[in-house]
Amino acid sequence: MEAGGFLDSLIYGACVVFTLGMFSAGLNLGWLSYGALKGDGILIVVNTVGAALQTLYILAYLHYCPRKRVVLLQTATLLGVLLLGYGYFWLLVPNPEARLQQLGLFCSVFTISMYLSPLADLAKVIQTKSTQCLSYPLTIATLLTSASWCLYGIRLRDPYIMVSNFPGIVTSFIRFWLFWKYPQEQDRNYWLLQT
Repeated sequence: MEAGGFLDSLIYGACVVFTLGMFSAGLNLGWLSYGALKGDGILIVVNTVGAALQTLYILAYLHYCPRKRVVLLQTATLLGVLLLGYGYFWLLVPNPEARLQQLGLFCSVFTISMYLSPLADLAKVIQTKSTQCLSYPLTIATLLTSASWCLYGIRLRDPYIMVSNFPGIVTSFIRFWLFWKYPQEQDRNYWLLQT
C-alpha cells in the first residue's frame, strides 16, 4: 500500500471514529432524556457520564484535527439535530407517556443501528479472509455492555432497553465467529503492523 493510500485510510478511519463519537454523544443524550422521563437514576448517571466523556473526546479531536472547518460543520450539524429532537420531544409532544414511548422508540432505533454498523465490514472480512479491520477488545466490550443493558432491560421489563441491546449480543457473536474462522495469526499484515 502506498503512503498516500495509507494516510488517506488513516484520515478516513479518524473521521469515522469522530462521527461515531458525535453519534454516540447524541445517543447518550437521548437515553439520558429517556432516563429522566422514567425517573431511572441508573440511566441518568450512566448516560451523563457517557455524554460527558464523548463531549471531551469531541473537543480533544477538534483541538488536534487538521481540518477544523469540516469538524466544526459536523459538530454544528449534530447540535442542530439534537436541538430539533429536543424541541420535538419536549415541546411538541405534551403527553409525558407518549413522549416516553416515542423517545424510547427513537433511542432504540439508533442503538440498534449503532450495534449493526460493524456488519458493514463483514463482506470485507469474508472477501479478504482477514479480521484486521475488526477489534477484538471492542467486540468483548460490546458483548459485555449490550448483555448488561439487555439484562437490565429484562429486570425493568423495559422493551426499549432490552430489545435495542440484543443486536449487540448477536453482532458480537458474529464477530467472535469471524475471529475464530479467520484467526489473526494467519494475517501477516496484522503482525507486521504490530512490530
